[in-house]
Amino acid sequence: MTRRDVDIIAEKRLPQRLSMTTLGVRDVAAARAFYERLGLVAANFESDQVCFFDMGGTVLGLYGHQALADDAGVPVKGEGFRAVTLAINLDSEPAVDAALALAAEGGARIVKPAEQVFWGGYSGYFEDPDGHLWEVAYNPLCNLDEAGHLELPPPVTPA
Repeated sequence: MTRRDVDIIAEKRLPQRLSMTTLGVRDVAAARAFYERLGLVAANFESDQVCFFDMGGTVLGLYGHQALADDAGVPVKGEGFRAVTLAINLDSEPAVDAALALAAEGGARIVKPAEQVFWGGYSGYFEDPDGHLWEVAYNPLCNLDEAGHLELPPPVTPA
């Protein structure tokens, strides 16, 4: 039986899951078309204001940049690095190269071609048309399960 979220929160901890990532975009239709060119399939949800994609255990949402700021009750601030990246972990270096090529064909800008990286893996970055950075990585130190979800080592037990 699944524990209720309210019971978990009563223990002074948040449920450990990421349900959805919403990107603020300039043009929802254009952003949707970009992600569809990468092979994502939008949920059957009729709206020109928002769009959702099932990412195999989490949801990617696209929502107007200003509307998202308004919804959060914060001002829209400048452009540039947003101090966040999204990541797709894949099962091999050739898969990373192929995914970056697909992103470029779909209209992404490759900001860092794939290369061996300091932590022992292989990764590169692309930028979507709204400036959101996506890392595409192969990490030989972590396995992917059959659904492609990243398997982390067990948590450290406090001493």
